[in-house]
Amino acid sequence: MAESVHIVWSPALLGYDFGQGHPMSPARLKLTMDLAGALGLLEAPGVEVVGVEPATDAELLTVHAATYVAAVRAASDHGVADWAHGLGTEDDPVFPGMHEAAARVVAGSLAGANAVWSGDAVHAVNITGGMHHAMPESASGFCVYNDAAVAIRRLLADGARRVAYVDVDAHHGDGVEHIFWDDPRVLTVSVHESGRSLFPGTGHAAEVGGDGAEGTAVNLALPAGTGDAGWLRAIDAVVPAVLRGFAPDVIVSQHGCDTHAADPIANLRVSIDAQRHVAGLVHDLAHEVADGRWLALGGGGYAVIDVVPRAWSQLIAIAGHVDLDPATALPDAWRQDVIARWGRTPPERMTDGASGAFREWGHGYDPADDVDRAIRATRDAVFPHLGLDPNHD
Repeated sequence: MAESVHIVWSPALLGYDFGQGHPMSPARLKLTMDLAGALGLLEAPGVEVVGVEPATDAELLTVHAATYVAAVRAASDHGVADWAHGLGTEDDPVFPGMHEAAARVVAGSLAGANAVWSGDAVHAVNITGGMHHAMPESASGFCVYNDAAVAIRRLLADGARRVAYVDVDAHHGDGVEHIFWDDPRVLTVSVHESGRSLFPGTGHAAEVGGDGAEGTAVNLALPAGTGDAGWLRAIDAVVPAVLRGFAPDVIVSQHGCDTHAADPIANLRVSIDAQRHVAGLVHDLAHEVADGRWLALGGGGYAVIDVVPRAWSQLIAIAGHVDLDPATALPDAWRQDVIARWGRTPPERMTDGASGAFREWGHGYDPADDVDRAIRATRDAVFPHLGLDPNHD
């Protein structure tokens, strides 16, 4: 019998909508789920699609301050900006129903965490989640409530001794890191474009965690322009080692696909093929170190047609244990619908045609290479705290 995999989805999740012209268009979610459906991923053996109601205030308050939840409700109901709480800014404009929409996203990640921890599912995916910038008392970077942090708090409350959070979005996962900065039970790993060139400006290698939790914040900040070979080399050089060293009971991962070369906001040059490779790596590590327990979330990604649907359909396929050939043609009905609705011709296949080749860290360090220097800085800063040797695999 196939292992159960939960995919969180309902059209109600499209309500997280900052309005026309905002980069985080809910159309990217609809296009993704339509493509996943057209590819047969949602009907694969063991895959169950589950809807959710908004999270309760009690659930939100495990991470967010009561004053902030009240502010979100007030802004949502009355349309009034509250800049002290990050509401009504260019990044996080107020919209009607904002509280309910953001709380429903949180509920999706909670449902996935509950399913994975209880054993009802081996993996769960919430592509609407991954709102990693939200802080306990403020919205930030398109994120109102921090669903990843709420899900991690639930896992800890339900008995998880250690939770690893892996974030491969182009932007530093600052909110999740901040919330668990002093908690040695939570490992936060963020591989991102350097804060010297991209919001939020944090996530440097020397940021390793608070007192008593040193080594549980892992930051790998890559130079703008990093492509597949450097991105994959960096992840391979750090992520497997720290996950094995930490030995989590469950992995929560954030798969923002704004690392792609076509993304209009970030400055990395990663392909769909490299993103698929990393999703597969996280999946395999979950089976290796966490008895398969894996909650995968969406996140950033603003190439609405060309990138997001393919990247997250591949994520759904990997979680659902569906062997989806990268050369698979995008279903004609899906492509024609995109052309009719958007006036744009989408890619023809699930692949960008990239090789995915990279040079493993064990094959030598090049001090003249910016990526290698970033890797070295992270390994030197973090590995000793986890009992690992930064000079050896």
